[in-house]
Amino acid sequence: MEKQSSTILLRSLAYLKGVGESRAKLLAEELELYTFADLLSFFPFRYEDRTKCHNISEITEDSLYVQLKGRLRNIQSMGEGGKKRLEATLEDQTGQVKLIWFQSIHFVRPRLKEGVDYLVFGKPNMFSRHFSIPHPDFELFVSSDKQAALTPIYHSTEKLRANFLDSKGLTKLVRNLFEVISTQIAENLTASILGKYELMPRIEALQGIHFPSTASVLHRSLRRLKFEELFFVQLKLLRLRHVRLSKHAGLPFTKLQIHNKFFHDHLAFPLTNAQKRVIREIYTDLNSGKQMNRLLQGDVGSGKTVVAFMCMLMAIDNEAQACLMAPTEVLAEQHFKGLQPMAEKLGLEMALLTGSTKRSERNKMLPRLAEGSIKLIVGTHALIEDEVQFQNLGLCIIDEQHRFGVAQRAKLWQKQPRLFPHVLVMTATPIPRTLAMTLYGDLDVSVIDEMPAGRKPIQTVHRYENNRAKIYAFLESQIQQGYQAYVIYPLIEESETLNYKSLMAGVENIQQHIPTASLSVLHGKMSSKEKEQSMAAFAANQTQIMVATTVVEVGVNVPNANVILIENADRFGLSQLHQLRGRVGRGQTQSYCILLTEYNLSQDARQRLKAMTETTDGFKLSELDLKLRGPGALDGTQQSGVVELKLANLAKDGEIVQQSRMAAIQLLEDDPTLVKSEHKQVFDFLQNEQQNPQKQWGRVS
Repeated sequence: MEKQSSTILLRSLAYLKGVGESRAKLLAEELELYTFADLLSFFPFRYEDRTKCHNISEITEDSLYVQLKGRLRNIQSMGEGGKKRLEATLEDQTGQVKLIWFQSIHFVRPRLKEGVDYLVFGKPNMFSRHFSIPHPDFELFVSSDKQAALTPIYHSTEKLRANFLDSKGLTKLVRNLFEVISTQIAENLTASILGKYELMPRIEALQGIHFPSTASVLHRSLRRLKFEELFFVQLKLLRLRHVRLSKHAGLPFTKLQIHNKFFHDHLAFPLTNAQKRVIREIYTDLNSGKQMNRLLQGDVGSGKTVVAFMCMLMAIDNEAQACLMAPTEVLAEQHFKGLQPMAEKLGLEMALLTGSTKRSERNKMLPRLAEGSIKLIVGTHALIEDEVQFQNLGLCIIDEQHRFGVAQRAKLWQKQPRLFPHVLVMTATPIPRTLAMTLYGDLDVSVIDEMPAGRKPIQTVHRYENNRAKIYAFLESQIQQGYQAYVIYPLIEESETLNYKSLMAGVENIQQHIPTASLSVLHGKMSSKEKEQSMAAFAANQTQIMVATTVVEVGVNVPNANVILIENADRFGLSQLHQLRGRVGRGQTQSYCILLTEYNLSQDARQRLKAMTETTDGFKLSELDLKLRGPGALDGTQQSGVVELKLANLAKDGEIVQQSRMAAIQLLEDDPTLVKSEHKQVFDFLQNEQQNPQKQWGRVS
């Protein structure tokens, strides 16, 4: 049955009753629907409850959508040219309401009959103290029990509506589809999973999401299909991990001589318990003989860099090389400057390779890297260039991995021809558990959830525009005490000119109020070299205030900066605000974050700003950000394209994410290669998904 079902689902929509070649072409162009399978998974975006008819007198200004039953009167065309409209009056025993059409009048007019009863559904508008319903759905009233279910509403377009493929037309096509395929939809989950998680059969769920008889049926259908969607995303990720662990050997790191010497003799500060735990987790991987692929999450300032360095020492202890790749030159240079003194204490040479490294320096460095005399190197994308070769690359550490493409990372791995190097991915973006499971399900995850001792929590306040003079006075007092400050302006999308103008107006304002301070400026019109010079001057305390439109790089470390003023803070997401706040509080002194806004704010903005003043826990904030904004923009980077989900919402479906992951783990523990007969439907579905280029359950980085 699965073979037949998968074959029929791949059939072109041109062969579905009511479609044909021309409509099939339109559906492909307008909605990217090509096959029976595409239409089956083209779900309604909302439902209208047409189980109840209201009296016309019950309509109020708060009414969203209403269904009415009444008799049609006074059908007439009004106006001329572009102002032409069609009007009719619907009346029942309690009152009258006007129905109005501004478009498709030639299509609507022949369907309206004077003195006949109709069912009408739409959104009432109040105009001149009278209610009207523009462009209502309507049909002849046949019997009182005709509408006994929720009505599905499908996305359509102007072109489709002109070809009678509005939501109602698409509903007819889906009904025609079920007539053909309802007996041929195979189950794709096992009987034990269906029973354990109380899931309805697949065919019932598909019918229930398109044509739910009750709200309860819709809820159960959605839960089943969300579970299925997440289950197969997790299953693919976990199988990738299983293949890596079973087939990809890694260089075993068993010796810890230099690593232990650094730990006992040269650590400037004692490690936190969280750092010790994470190092143990990483060492267990590195010692296993399997290739490590681990994600290291740690909030801003939690001490990821020293953990990374100690892992690099494990590579050297075992006669291998280690590299650390950062997304920008500023960050690469900062990592290098932070790690080089530690390396020198151990008598180790560390190299830096970026796009700015001179050819003469490269010519000296690259042969020594290839022969293995340079063991430690920090760099940018320059590390993946073809001319860069390693003698024995054992460990790759990638900082802020979401800013590197899959192909770029793969090029690093190819530089070790015998065994894949171990991979440690680091991020300072706290990622909620449900999102990490789905984005990084093939990685093992370590979390540094404890801050180093002695760090004072950053004091965060929200102030309005009328406090600006007091804020400048506070900035000036901190600068007079020898500290530095950031002033950040939000990016106005697609308008470099406006960004530049608002920034320069801000610079003038600051110079006027704090004339003794020297300023660094950072904006989109500057070259990379100018940006780096500006940052370098600020880092060297040659300037006291850094004014920037662009987000100051994640990881930029100026411990002497203890104040950050964020202008129009309501324009930033929570994760972004938290990352910005992390630019201060990097030393032992008290630090401050000032969120400045106008008084008029949306409810969401007030919620974000309130959360920022109440907690400095990045994981709590990321959970709230996920709920407020969805998975699309963490740290200002577009992550929603990493995993495409049709139904599941990672912000709201955390329980289903965890249940589906547990089901996938248990299935693979029992049958890693899915060869058992009771798992055939799961295996077949996976195979069919991979063969169908039009449909992808998850595109995982």
